[in-house]
Amino acid sequence: MKEENTHILIGPFSQVLTMAELPETGPIADEQLQVLENVGVLVYEGRIMQVGNYDKLLQHATDSNYIFHKIDQPMVLLPGLIDAHTHICFAGSRANDYAMRVAGKSYLEIARSGGGILDSVRKTREATLVELVDLLKKRCDRHLSEGVTTCEVKSGYGLTTEEELKMLEAIQLVNKHHALELIPTCLAAHMRPPEHTDSRLYLQEVVTQLLPQVKEQGLANRVDIFIEETAFSEEESLEYLAAAKELGFEITVHADQFSTGGSRIAAEAGAVSADHLEASGEEEFALMREAGVVATVLPGASLGLGMHYAPARRMLDGGLCVAIATDWNPGSAPMGDLLLQAALLGASEKLTIAETLAGITVRAAKALNLTDRGIVAKGMQADLIAFPTDNYKEIFYQQGKLKPMQVWKRGREV
Repeated sequence: MKEENTHILIGPFSQVLTMAELPETGPIADEQLQVLENVGVLVYEGRIMQVGNYDKLLQHATDSNYIFHKIDQPMVLLPGLIDAHTHICFAGSRANDYAMRVAGKSYLEIARSGGGILDSVRKTREATLVELVDLLKKRCDRHLSEGVTTCEVKSGYGLTTEEELKMLEAIQLVNKHHALELIPTCLAAHMRPPEHTDSRLYLQEVVTQLLPQVKEQGLANRVDIFIEETAFSEEESLEYLAAAKELGFEITVHADQFSTGGSRIAAEAGAVSADHLEASGEEEFALMREAGVVATVLPGASLGLGMHYAPARRMLDGGLCVAIATDWNPGSAPMGDLLLQAALLGASEKLTIAETLAGITVRAAKALNLTDRGIVAKGMQADLIAFPTDNYKEIFYQQGKLKPMQVWKRGREV
């Protein structure tokens, strides 16, 4: 019997955290979490049909059009995790960079020695499409096994029209055949490539040559830019984002990692999210709040660089929607463990369990402008993860070491 043509009843679960009916912005108390007990989830054609008492659902599941996934031990069910910011399409390692960084070498010294982001650019350019697909698939395998069912993936290590298209094609190919759903983002504006001496001319080339092909080939609907003193200026970025938006792309930005200014551009340009924000303060919070920009914090980059976390507690108290993502990349954030990083951020920033969970589920969905996941409720995509415990508080109490035992994507166990 084919699962896609039948009803699938999964349960019973000791607890289900639906993540439904939570505020979209600002603080969340644990008491606001909807925690259901002895629950079953009824799935049809990849979507949740019903969430309710398992025994009652079982009574109505009487004909041959039902498949049963019986859960025979204490389990807590959550929506599948959403990683809203990654760079996992790359070739090569930057382990040498890490050794130099923890030995006290500066970013400039590492770059001069042949390391830094241009090292990843060189290695990714040298990789074939087949090699990139294989590397990306392996990283997707690991993410899926750890409960991530939707993952944003950026280009940005090609920095030419041909190489950026190669990266986006690799993402598209993996997305067609992998259970982990990928949300591609064009980050050709990661930095000025070494072949160019003028940043503005490079961005114009991206707008006129690359982005129309990306749109025509359906390779991405999102565009990102790194706004920083070492990358692109505020003025250049605003022009670029306006042009990308005119071409029909959603926009997001790397903002305020080392200096402020990027979040203002995100607000002015109408970005869905601004990501990093380690340098942001009250003025930046107000701009993002008024513009409805999601604040995506990246604890993996803070851990990798040995710097302070983005001020997530103050952001929430300032009324922002805060998402949490890994920034998984070969340089500053090689760990790529969303649950562990969220747990460490929550402990350091004094986030409630509800705030941390929302940051990697329903609020992460908002950072990607996705309205059909991040919640266990009727009509939502049946992306689900189950942890071997009868108390949801164990998940972060064990600081990310308790991993999901079962993962479902669109109702199919993967």
